[in-house]
Amino acid sequence: MDTSAMQEIERIAELGDEARRIVEFLREIGLTVSFDTLETETFLPGLCLQPGGLVVDPKRLMFPGDLLHEAGHLAVITAAERAASAANAGSDMGMEIGAQCWSYAAAIHLGLPPEVVFHPHGYRGSASNLIQNYRSDGVGVPLLQWMRLTLDAKNAAEQGTNPYPAMQRWLRA
Repeated sequence: MDTSAMQEIERIAELGDEARRIVEFLREIGLTVSFDTLETETFLPGLCLQPGGLVVDPKRLMFPGDLLHEAGHLAVITAAERAASAANAGSDMGMEIGAQCWSYAAAIHLGLPPEVVFHPHGYRGSASNLIQNYRSDGVGVPLLQWMRLTLDAKNAAEQGTNPYPAMQRWLRA
């Protein structure tokens, strides 16, 4: 095994089990995850977007669920936008709701409690309210359905499939 592969394994091990599972999932769905030292201040500690994926600083990442939240921003933009994404997701509130809704579904898919994403140190004290919103299938589901990522209960029943939080696909085309 070459040195870079060994370093990759060591960096993933530094993250812990939840973050390791998240990184594996993100790579499986087609996002890149690379490891590097992030010297500059980032919106979320130890994490920033790059074209098509994420850069993670294992020594600075504070909350593994932040990986899913930032990946949610990439998931809800088009493939062309994803390929050209900048370090920061921007301030579009619709895309923020889409990213939150997506990250809730991803946590459930991975068998993680939603509190991993919606932790008390984020979301300006609204983490528990957000969990209730996404658990009730309301907020964000129409947007993800419009993006052809999931289906609400009515449309899923008509198509004989599972509704949100089950996803039809993980990345917007």
